[in-house]
Amino acid sequence: MSRRALALLTTLLLASSVGAQASSPGRTMRVNGADLWYREQGAGEPLVLMHGFMDCGSAWDPFVEQLAARYRVIVVELRGHGRSTNPAGTFTMRQSSDDVLALLDSLQLPRVHAMGISAGGMTLLHVATRQPERLRSLVLVGATTRFVDQTREFIRGSARENLPPPLIAEFMKCASRGDAQVDELLAQFQVLGRSTGDPNFLKADLAQITAPTLIVHGDRDAFFPVDLAVEMYRGIRRSQLWVVPNGDHVPIYGPATPFAEVALRFLQRAVPKP
Repeated sequence: MSRRALALLTTLLLASSVGAQASSPGRTMRVNGADLWYREQGAGEPLVLMHGFMDCGSAWDPFVEQLAARYRVIVVELRGHGRSTNPAGTFTMRQSSDDVLALLDSLQLPRVHAMGISAGGMTLLHVATRQPERLRSLVLVGATTRFVDQTREFIRGSARENLPPPLIAEFMKCASRGDAQVDELLAQFQVLGRSTGDPNFLKADLAQITAPTLIVHGDRDAFFPVDLAVEMYRGIRRSQLWVVPNGDHVPIYGPATPFAEVALRFLQRAVPKP
């Protein structure tokens, strides 16, 4: 792998690694053979937040307080990530959507707003296409409908021996089970990179999505090129596309991108109060 590609990969994978796991109390729910960790904050209509691959619930920490001022925020950690377990040892976005739907059933939440980063967004795309009625609105950050060649190249380059120690140290901040958990996730990442079936959302699949959808994408995303976000925008009938200038894979952090404010305006307009 070239030095440039490795540098890009490091930048991309660090984009949403914003710090150690949040200290806020959470709980686990047994779903589909795994213990799924989640925490709640705020009151109002439920808003589910899903992080990206190799990350954990703390990816949403910069935004939770603002979002929880208006919504019942439910931060969920993907199976095998953070404090969630994954006895099966495998990971797909469709399987992850099974977990989300089971969690919503257990919490007796028939309809929710939802936001997802990267793999969390692809998890929610499965929810939105399989059970469209479950989502009141949807925000997708750095998500994609399919992997392209350059995506697979970056994933192939993410084998542990290719990654610099500072990046591994960032991953460890989310790894409640230590080094073995990081190795397991990196191995699953390689398997995802070889898959051709998930994600693989066709135009007919996207047409099933009924929730108003905000697509947030960086115009410099080298992992999922912005053309893929445009395709998604064209395929989802009630969608809006926010292309962030000079934005990388997860272009929502920092004062230059007022993500929480834009997302809240979208949520309020997507489902107006009576």
